[in-house]
Amino acid sequence: MRLFRKMPLFVGLAVAASALSYGSSANAAACMKITLTGTQGGPPVFKGQAGAGTLVQYGDDSNKCGAIKLQFDAGRGTTQSLSSVGVPVGKLNAIFVTHMHSDHTEGLTELMQLRWHFGSGGPKVDFVVSEDAKSPRGHVLSGRNFAKHIGDALIKSGEMAQRLAENPKRLPGGPADLMNVMAFPKAPEPVVVWSSGDVKVSAINSRHIPGHSSYRVDTPAGSVVIGGDAGNDKPKPPRSSSTSQSVEKLALGADVIVHSTIHPVMGPDKDSGFPPPIYFRQSTATDLGAMAKRTGSKHLMLTHLIPPMGAPRQGPYKIPGGALTEASYTSAVNAGGFTGNVVVGTDLKTLQLP
Repeated sequence: MRLFRKMPLFVGLAVAASALSYGSSANAAACMKITLTGTQGGPPVFKGQAGAGTLVQYGDDSNKCGAIKLQFDAGRGTTQSLSSVGVPVGKLNAIFVTHMHSDHTEGLTELMQLRWHFGSGGPKVDFVVSEDAKSPRGHVLSGRNFAKHIGDALIKSGEMAQRLAENPKRLPGGPADLMNVMAFPKAPEPVVVWSSGDVKVSAINSRHIPGHSSYRVDTPAGSVVIGGDAGNDKPKPPRSSSTSQSVEKLALGADVIVHSTIHPVMGPDKDSGFPPPIYFRQSTATDLGAMAKRTGSKHLMLTHLIPPMGAPRQGPYKIPGGALTEASYTSAVNAGGFTGNVVVGTDLKTLQLP
């Protein structure tokens, strides 16, 4: 694996371990598609929503914007979501994880097991994640270990051995053998972490839990920032905003921002009962609107909605004033001064550039 070095945004060598070559027809127009593969906010489940995830595809008219396929986070149901938009898991070029929370990662086991089952011959998928991060309490958040042990339950149960007995051509180590781990070091400034052809992905560390990172994809068709669950470096007020300064730095001039969202109605001053520390580590819809205005972004896609639209409660917590609607979220964004396109996320919602 090549080592990554810190560098200014959008400057540096191609670092994908298995960079792909692809061509464009002379008359084909470049395009990018951004699909929300899951919009559930946190571990609860509401009406079958899939767990957090975003698919970014790039190509041109000749390949329906699908030459490169990148998955950012993979909560529960990601495999089904990808199937719904016609993307087999074996066609993903890279998977990026913002942080080691189960609602962003639990779909990876299913995804990689399916890839191993039918594609043990490869190619491997690049698995991009920040290096291990030690928490203030001493435990370590490790994407490397997640990948290394991704098939352990199936190995220990004997299921993997049974599959190997049925087809000895499968890789003996299970899905872990199909993951090319590309762990990047601490990135307080944007750093290029993956590239292939005209596609470049940069990352920056952002606050949520140790090891949390946000990503930016740049292509000739446009750019998108995947904020994950990032929040302000200050864990609680007084502060100027709930949004992350790191994400804002990454998002300057980006066409699209995709970001987890909490509605201000869940705040401690609204009598929701929602735990203040959890509320304060998320970005509010209003502050995201203000950030998108400052960065000059044209589109703001809200995902990981807390609470989900139409939900009577957020887990055990009440929603003051009752269930929220699309208009509730749009109004909150507009209150931050953003006048661009607001996409209030539902599973499989897609935005295409240009």
